[in-house]
Amino acid sequence: MKKSIGVFILLAATLTIANDSPLLDQNFRRLASDEVVNLHDSYAGKVILVVNTASKCGNTPQYEGLEKLYQEYQDEGLVVLGFPSNDFLGQEPGTEEQIQDFCRLTYSIKFPMFEKVSVKKGDAHPFFAWLAEASGTYPTWNFHKYLIGRDGNLVTEFSPRTQPYDESLLAAIKTELNH
Repeated sequence: MKKSIGVFILLAATLTIANDSPLLDQNFRRLASDEVVNLHDSYAGKVILVVNTASKCGNTPQYEGLEKLYQEYQDEGLVVLGFPSNDFLGQEPGTEEQIQDFCRLTYSIKFPMFEKVSVKKGDAHPFFAWLAEASGTYPTWNFHKYLIGRDGNLVTEFSPRTQPYDESLLAAIKTELNH
């Protein structure tokens, strides 16, 4: 009997580990900080909206809507993660300190922001390469959005033109929050 219980516990643990997505097992440095965050340890079980950002882009005003989404739905389990990128026409040229000041002072950003990374095909950080492989789409501009479910797997992606309060994005977020 004891042996059967031990085998069952081992099997259950193996199934849990097997269903644990490797996507979130990534370490990133917080923007303008030495603090390193493991996405899995910090955000497992959350609905995550990953966005590549830029401060000098026509889409930059989306920061306002992204922060509003974060504030409105964070108690239900949504987190927005921003990743500044200078990949598209040099629209994020500043230092991390300048980016952080801009985000805080201009848009009162409180959602987590991380180190500046590359997101373009051929030079993408492994996290963005995985998102692109899973979705079939690399970011082609600033403010591309990837939605990750509570299970740590990619749900869908949205083009940079999709505004934070677009009906399709909101519907996808709400569906995932209800899982």
